[in-house]
Amino acid sequence: MKLHDDFDEHSGMTPTVVMTIVAVTVFIAIILVVVLIANSGRKSSHGTGNAAQQPEGTSPVILPTEPDSASSGSGLRPEDLDFWDMYPPEEEETPEPQDPAEQEKAENDPAADGKHTLVVSADGKEEWVLISPYLPKHEYDFTRLVCQSDRMKYYENGKQVSYVGVDVSKQQDYIDFVKVKKAGIHFVMIRVGARGYGTGQLIVDEYFNENIKRATDAGLDVGVYFYSQAITEDEAIEEANLVLECLGEYEITYPVAYDMELVPNDTSRIDGLSKSERTKITKAFLDTVGNAGYKTILYGNKEWLIKKIDMSKLTAYDVWLSQAADIPDYPYKFAMWQYSTQGSVDGIAGPVNLNISFIDYSEK
Repeated sequence: MKLHDDFDEHSGMTPTVVMTIVAVTVFIAIILVVVLIANSGRKSSHGTGNAAQQPEGTSPVILPTEPDSASSGSGLRPEDLDFWDMYPPEEEETPEPQDPAEQEKAENDPAADGKHTLVVSADGKEEWVLISPYLPKHEYDFTRLVCQSDRMKYYENGKQVSYVGVDVSKQQDYIDFVKVKKAGIHFVMIRVGARGYGTGQLIVDEYFNENIKRATDAGLDVGVYFYSQAITEDEAIEEANLVLECLGEYEITYPVAYDMELVPNDTSRIDGLSKSERTKITKAFLDTVGNAGYKTILYGNKEWLIKKIDMSKLTAYDVWLSQAADIPDYPYKFAMWQYSTQGSVDGIAGPVNLNISFIDYSEK
């Protein structure tokens, strides 16, 4: 090794020191060269896995390699960091096969098949009854039914198309029908009389004449009803003739209603009648009144209309349904609905039955 021209052998550095420095420098250089060669070989092996071996005696071709996505010199590739394959794919749960017996039970559930209606008897017994495909069904959309201040109203295209009414008897005592009219009541059904459920005696309601006169004078539409306990068709005709006699010269705009029903918590003379007998008696009364030129209507609760009489023989008559509920579930056609027995109306002392009529009988 040739020393620099400025080297002064008297500079304080002996030849031994100089040789030592040179040797260390050479050693470090050799190490660096080895490291570089080693790194170059590793990168070549990772460059292209499909590269062909270079022929002997030719210069190697360095292909570009993908940059390490981890820290420099780590040797990791992006696919080495894809850890999602470490977890097995989630398997979809296969629903357990339904028990055929349970499936059949669900399909035959009368509460959900849309073919039955629930009838609750006076003693609380419940029974699912098949809805007859032969009787005409009502077509009301009860989403259009609105209760405002205890008054049921039915709307179509934003217009009220129903009428609010009450039914009264001597139980309401004196009634101020002018106040009733001002309270928004359109019609009143007045009891003409009744037959004693034990004695069978015919009775005219002691408030009938006074009620029909003052209700008519107040400008209310008026209809009437009779509480029957007839056990023969002849007795039903006798009841109808009594109603016609009491109406006399009074003009009514709403129907004459026939009300036959069981007596709660007691026995009555109609308890032993068959369904067929009750149906014939009902028809005898309504036909007698109808033949005299009056509109007629059949009153009854859901149990009575479905279980106690045969409505297939009475489809010629309108129905006045009695069911205290927010929405009636009687499936067949009806024209009036008594929806409350605990109503409050100005001009009437105490509770009174409230009704809605879907028909303006004064125009019928």
